[in-house]
Amino acid sequence: MTHPGSRTRPALILLAALAALALAALASVASGSHPTSVQEVFSVLNGTADPNTAAVVESRYPRTALGVLAGLCLAVAGTLMQGVTRNPLADPGLLGITSGASAAIVTSMAFLGASGHWSTVVWALPGALAAGLVVYVIGSAGAGAGVARLVLAGAVVSAVLMAYVQAVTLGNPKVFDSYRYWVVGALGGRDFPVLWSVLPLAAVGLALALLLAPGLNTLALGEESASALGANPAVVRAGGLLAAVLLSTAATAAVGPVAFVGLAVPHIVRALAGVDMRAQVLLSAVVGPALLLLADVVGRIVLRPQELMVGVVTAFIGAPALLLAVRRMRDGS
Repeated sequence: MTHPGSRTRPALILLAALAALALAALASVASGSHPTSVQEVFSVLNGTADPNTAAVVESRYPRTALGVLAGLCLAVAGTLMQGVTRNPLADPGLLGITSGASAAIVTSMAFLGASGHWSTVVWALPGALAAGLVVYVIGSAGAGAGVARLVLAGAVVSAVLMAYVQAVTLGNPKVFDSYRYWVVGALGGRDFPVLWSVLPLAAVGLALALLLAPGLNTLALGEESASALGANPAVVRAGGLLAAVLLSTAATAAVGPVAFVGLAVPHIVRALAGVDMRAQVLLSAVVGPALLLLADVVGRIVLRPQELMVGVVTAFIGAPALLLAVRRMRDGS
């Protein structure tokens, strides 16, 4: 007989995470070089604010929405990567997503004259997706295919692409100046068209993750046990990796490579939700956006009126998380 507390605890954790996300979103639209009070934010929402205040608050809506989308994508992708590879140090960068997007952006800037945030998304999207699919095909084709081969393929593809990026940017100072801003990862300066452009990929990736979560639970028991329970390990693994590629591509194309969210959030979620992948995916989709928005708020406050890009803040947050993860692996071995 299932104890009632075993059903209510995950629901309470999810509700608490949703409340934290709501507070983070509120802080995001209230923070900036021109700080806005909570009362002023609510006056904008109910239509009673003065035009100047309304313009300031509404200008932050795209940034907040992109933070929610990118945080969701990176966190769920990290959860899938760690679940499929059974590697607690796996994150979206393992699939070559960042290097693929970087190579495409640098190519467009250096040889096609592309510039601006919109062109960044246009070129990063196919570049990241192509790199992720190439890594998957190399890592899963032929004899000896498996997790270790996938990791090796990701490392090789990333190394080749980043060598190309360095060669192009070091020989073209103008391209380097534009690229160095994107490569840190930032939520500012984007608008809603950027979000709409990556939303279909994010929606398909999230739907696939939710659909495959029960299969990922059986995969954690081992391939023989998964097959005995009616799951197809190869299909589940391929679907999980495809979902991670789609989600990582959407986030990276929209806001640039934001480090450590995909690494740190799965560890937080496992500590709260346990080993059930269905609960992990759902909770990651809430905790990831909350963490990324809070990191962005911190970046806007600490150097006001200037700001620290969110990729820098998440690196400061994620580095201790990585050390804790490594220590936990060592203690558990």
